[in-house]
Amino acid sequence: MAAKLKKGDKVVVLTGKDRGRTGEIISVDPSAGKAKVSGLNLAMKHVKQSQTSQGGRLPQEAAIQLSNLAMADPKDGSPTRVGFRMEGDKKVRYAKKSGEVING
Repeated sequence: MAAKLKKGDKVVVLTGKDRGRTGEIISVDPSAGKAKVSGLNLAMKHVKQSQTSQGGRLPQEAAIQLSNLAMADPKDGSPTRVGFRMEGDKKVRYAKKSGEVING
């Protein structure tokens, strides 16, 4: 099955502490059904001091379930579902709300 959300897509968080906020997908783990979004769902990671790094508590993005993310519509940025259609001989993703083709 083709991936509806990919790395680099602009998404809106539907549930959780970051509900309503938007960000860009950093990485996707299809087998676990999770993705990391830049600047959202931050968790503190405790890093040990070494000769090269200071160490301490560093904020890092934690994974979010794909079901809690929706593609941001290219026209107005609101959440939308993703569909697939053929344009010529190429299969493309499009926003179901506005009908706009999603690049990528």
